[in-house]
Amino acid sequence: MSDEDAMDEWAAALAESGDIEEGETVSDPNVPADAGALGADQVEATELEELTDDSAPITADEKKKLDTILDIPVTIAMEVGRSKISIRNLLQLNQGSVVELDRVAGEPLDVLVNGTLIAHGEVVVVNDKFGIRLTDVISQIERIKKLR
Repeated sequence: MSDEDAMDEWAAALAESGDIEEGETVSDPNVPADAGALGADQVEATELEELTDDSAPITADEKKKLDTILDIPVTIAMEVGRSKISIRNLLQLNQGSVVELDRVAGEPLDVLVNGTLIAHGEVVVVNDKFGIRLTDVISQIERIKKLR
């Protein structure tokens, strides 16, 4: 299955689940923009901050520098939980063994990029494949504080 086919399945599944709101664009041009739109009885009004563009335009030199780092590969990991066990117990593990983790059932997963926590999420299953729905993204300021 190609990446494009996989994206089509995800877009269709999101439209089916109602995660795509009316007018929202999807990565698949074959899925209508109003697919899976919420009914009027399910819509909640929310107050949004006014977006302002306080930054100066990016110079050609800055764009070149940005393009250089955008292609750097990173390792992304979804962590369900952790456990510490002795080597003796590790060697005794076999099929069917259960390892207790430090998380409570239903607690969000950690999304790590190169070992740095960037978000929390929940497991979703779409067409027999696992995925992660991000529920809380750690702000850039908090991530920078944790690096120090």
